[in-house]
Amino acid sequence: MICVVRDRIVDVEAVAALSSRENPPQCVEVLGASLRDGRPSPILAKRIDTGMAVYATGAAGVLLFSGDNGTNEYNEVAAMRTYALENGAGYGVTEDSVVLDYAGFSTYESMYRLHEVFRADSAVVVTQRYHLYRALYVADRLGVDAYGVAAPAQTEGQLFRDAREALARTKDFFYVIFDVQPTYLGDPVELAPA
Repeated sequence: MICVVRDRIVDVEAVAALSSRENPPQCVEVLGASLRDGRPSPILAKRIDTGMAVYATGAAGVLLFSGDNGTNEYNEVAAMRTYALENGAGYGVTEDSVVLDYAGFSTYESMYRLHEVFRADSAVVVTQRYHLYRALYVADRLGVDAYGVAAPAQTEGQLFRDAREALARTKDFFYVIFDVQPTYLGDPVELAPA
């Protein structure tokens, strides 16, 4: 998995060049993570900050926040949007530049919905490096020409995340083979600034 996508990870400075490719990115997708007291956890805040930096390069005209909104009390994407609007003015982030995927309950489901619901065949994906390999692998297998930008690592709790990631890689490897449908698909959503 790692060998397949290693050359698809670029830094923020190099990502702007992707907009001049034959198939430029249609969005910058930031993958969700946990909340603390309704606000992005430190790991998620780093993802959002990196996503906004990528957006500011002009690599794509839309920020897509994908995360878990499984209950009325827990809404990762609304918290991501609020954080971005509070902190994104210097990056050119506006309400119109943000699109939300409320049913990104897992990395696999976020990538599947990116392709099937948001109709993207190219994207820049933002998450931490340990997670980026799997996200890019799944995107590739589902037909999305994706590049990744790694957000800064969050060292506290990394051993647990690494163990969880090993299991998730195995699960997603088989999900791709058997084309497992996500929890929700729904009607296509226009992936363009409002």
